[in-house]
Amino acid sequence: VLLMEWVCIAPAVAALDWNERNLCVVDAFGKKLTLARFKDQVFATSYTCPHAGGIMSNGYIDAVGNIVCPLHRYKFSLEKGRNVSGEGYHLKTYPVKIDENGVWVGQEKPRFFNWK
Repeated sequence: VLLMEWVCIAPAVAALDWNERNLCVVDAFGKKLTLARFKDQVFATSYTCPHAGGIMSNGYIDAVGNIVCPLHRYKFSLEKGRNVSGEGYHLKTYPVKIDENGVWVGQEKPRFFNWK
């Protein structure tokens, strides 16, 4: 069982500062994250591409829902972070939940020696 910690990043999806490509940057857990909005879902990923550090919010979401890095056009699944263009990298993703209290991003709580 994963122990998660959640942080509220906005009171509602509409309150986030989305760019024209349905991407935005938020602060959570002391770091910047990229949010992506695709087909009525919100996804959270690392701020930068694991390949060369491109800022993911400067990229775009392709027609099938992959986030595309602006530097070298590497594509990553918004859901799992898997590199779908074949280069072998993995983009960190974070769970997102939306409820009447706001938009929340989660991350696994650190555990001492992985003890539960």
